[in-house]
Amino acid sequence: MGKEPKVYARTVLWYLVFVGFAVNYMIRINMNITIVTMVKQAGRKSSAASSEVFSNGTSVDRVQRKVYACYVERNGSDFVAEDLAKSSAMALLQSEPKVQSPEKWLLKLLKLDTKEDGFEWNEYEQGLVLGAFFWLHWVTQIPGGVLARKYGTKMVFGVANAIGCWMCFLMPLASYLDIRILIFLRVVQGVICGVAWPAMHHMAGQWIPPNERSKFITAYLGSSVGVALNFPLFGYIISWSSWEYVFHFCGIFGTIWYLAWVVLVYDSPAEHPRIHPKEREYIESSLGITEKSKEQDRHEATPWKEMMLSKAMWMTVIAQWAGIWGLFTVMTQAPSYFNYIHGWDIKMTGLLSGIPHLCRMIFAYFFSMMGDYLLRNNLMSRTNVRKMGGASCCVLNGIFVLGLAYSGCHSTAAILFLTLATMAHGAVSTGPLANIVDMSPKYAGILLGISGMIGVIPGFVSPIIVGILTLGNQTVKQWEYVFLITAGMLIVGGILYMLFADSTQQPWNSATEEALDARELVSLKLNVEDAMREKEREAGGGEAGGEPVTAEIVDEQNTSGEDDPAKAVLVR
Repeated sequence: MGKEPKVYARTVLWYLVFVGFAVNYMIRINMNITIVTMVKQAGRKSSAASSEVFSNGTSVDRVQRKVYACYVERNGSDFVAEDLAKSSAMALLQSEPKVQSPEKWLLKLLKLDTKEDGFEWNEYEQGLVLGAFFWLHWVTQIPGGVLARKYGTKMVFGVANAIGCWMCFLMPLASYLDIRILIFLRVVQGVICGVAWPAMHHMAGQWIPPNERSKFITAYLGSSVGVALNFPLFGYIISWSSWEYVFHFCGIFGTIWYLAWVVLVYDSPAEHPRIHPKEREYIESSLGITEKSKEQDRHEATPWKEMMLSKAMWMTVIAQWAGIWGLFTVMTQAPSYFNYIHGWDIKMTGLLSGIPHLCRMIFAYFFSMMGDYLLRNNLMSRTNVRKMGGASCCVLNGIFVLGLAYSGCHSTAAILFLTLATMAHGAVSTGPLANIVDMSPKYAGILLGISGMIGVIPGFVSPIIVGILTLGNQTVKQWEYVFLITAGMLIVGGILYMLFADSTQQPWNSATEEALDARELVSLKLNVEDAMREKEREAGGGEAGGEPVTAEIVDEQNTSGEDDPAKAVLVR
């Protein structure tokens, strides 16, 4: 076999999957931070008529006080010169772009409105723009798993991410033309990207040994690192140039990743031309992959009914729903929350919105190592390890969101609870997300599709609820309601998962194997009979006193009492 490979193929796969999910989330969240500067801010048009003078001689813009809710709730005597200096330093960077975008150049050339003061979208319309990505995102969740089984994850995951990135090039111009065009593009983008997550679970079943599963799934949380890096990066891009260049960056970076994905990634160890034979043998033997199993996989019928009636599957769906509601609410709304409530500028907003997701990835990595350690040393059952992950990503998460809800105008407390809540969700890679593969390695992609189809609903419902609650009323109290709803979802979903989750491999994972074995035996019988008849013809019909050799199927039910065609054995 030779020496151990210097770089394992599945290590390369981990890094490209990691960056791939960062790209996938980059597509989702670029609008979340750009919309802060895209939308017209009332504070841009301050005038002497809108000023208010306190007894201490401090003049403050009433409109600006309306934008930053925490300043509204202070009385005049508390609003001193120091506060005014802070609010001025934290004011949103709404000055003229330092670099003119190609879109504005084109609009000026065509003598169209360049929206110099920003788009006049209210909170409800902003919620539509942010949530549109998820409106039909659920439609392609199950097809993503099915397509991956048929065409391979390499094509499905890669093409979905690439097209989603290329569509980013169209977003700025669509924004200028009509908000309805922008919403339509976001919907289409969401439909295409919907196949990505379920497709990747299928690849994990083909490449990753069971004892490495939790750790590999932390690559999915490249999404968190993507958010952590992209939020501040996008903030700096906007401050250095203009918001349009955020979408240009996404398109270019996604294209570079896709080229690396096409060259370096393959759907299975057997298809990889450069994999070390020793690594391939280790992977296939640990997963029980044989030529027979590959043939069975091609002919197996998906046990849809058994899946849909599985309590274990639905408990995982509930936990995923709760976790995604919490994650998407925080991820989607954090930039607006820090801007409207705490008055952070765009660079600070990006930094503070991104740090929690970096902590989420780090926490997920070490939590997964602890989970795998407990399993390897038989210190805890697989189900209890997964429940432990669910307790963190839902219940503990919900407790921290409660802290965020009651943090009020204490910006330090808000940052701390936001970071802790997002970090706690990182345990999902050891909890519900890994549980899907445990329940059914064969149909993990389809199961994640079912879970994603339902779990994606919070992605578009949550922004609409936030838009309704904060419509024309950006106050601490209204945001408190937003976070209380989120905490309730997390805690209730987490408790249900802890009570009823099951991580054992479900019977329907191999429900069709017995029937396939029976068909194989019948086929084998016919092949043997044909071979014997051919041998008889060659030997002259079984002469020399010998009897023709035949084959028959003996049903074991006569001896074992089991009426099972798969128990039939071939005898001579």
